[in-house]
Amino acid sequence: MELVSVDKAHLQQMMSWFTDQSELQTWAGPGFSYPFTAESFKKDLNLTELRSLSLVNSVGELVGFGQCYLRNEKCHLGRLVIAPECRGQHCGSGRFLGQKYSHILISFLSELGCHHLNVPNMPGNVSLFVLSHNLPALNLYLNLGFVQTQYPEPIGLDDCLYLVK
Repeated sequence: MELVSVDKAHLQQMMSWFTDQSELQTWAGPGFSYPFTAESFKKDLNLTELRSLSLVNSVGELVGFGQCYLRNEKCHLGRLVIAPECRGQHCGSGRFLGQKYSHILISFLSELGCHHLNVPNMPGNVSLFVLSHNLPALNLYLNLGFVQTQYPEPIGLDDCLYLVK
């Protein structure tokens, strides 16, 4: 498993993971175009401004994607997604044997993001948003040690939670 730069093939594959507007909005937020084109998908991801990385397995297959950026002096994770066929599954090889792909993605992205953003990789320095109705994601983050925290300003979405680890 490793995090690599996002390429055109990754973007094409990711586009197939979202089949309706609700699914896309739950993942990407309200500002993402739907229906999308390859061009609008790439533009809405804001790849030039946000550190965006693909999680690939040992044979180079895309299994996940995530972004990180500095927000309130924390490494903020965003648009985390695991390939539909890999969700809930455990990695079956190497040093990651038995770990869920989602755990690997969040661990790698948190570590790399903190390093890249010059944020100490310590408790309380990694954050993310999740919609309260996205129970699989919310439960995953809570199980990984994230805790719901009051965001310092209005978020702008009624059902959006701010979590910190």
